[in-house]
Amino acid sequence: MTKILTGGLGKSEVAGIVSDLGLDGVEITLSNDMEGATKLRTGQADYYLGTCHTGAGASLGLLVGLMGKPLCHTFGRSVPTEDEVTALLADGKKVFGFATDQIDAVAPVIARAIAAHG
Repeated sequence: MTKILTGGLGKSEVAGIVSDLGLDGVEITLSNDMEGATKLRTGQADYYLGTCHTGAGASLGLLVGLMGKPLCHTFGRSVPTEDEVTALLADGKKVFGFATDQIDAVAPVIARAIAAHG
């Protein structure tokens, strides 16, 4: 089971969208940045999706500090392709940030890529 945590301003919306996808083997849970970092570091979760108004700073600020920049990526206000997310996952990224006004477009792309990545 792949465990995804969601935090930030749009965490409930992200959780709802990912849950509605019905992806096999994916569990999504509401979290916050401190709890998320702890669960990722201890192996209790696999990925973290953070949201804020710009998708750049507050979506991942604490996670970057606690997990390290090499594990984190922010899309800001852009909408990635599934291939872009797949490449980031292959590179070891576990923490993703994006803007709240892009949740509908970005959350499904990331979730599907994570599900396919296993």
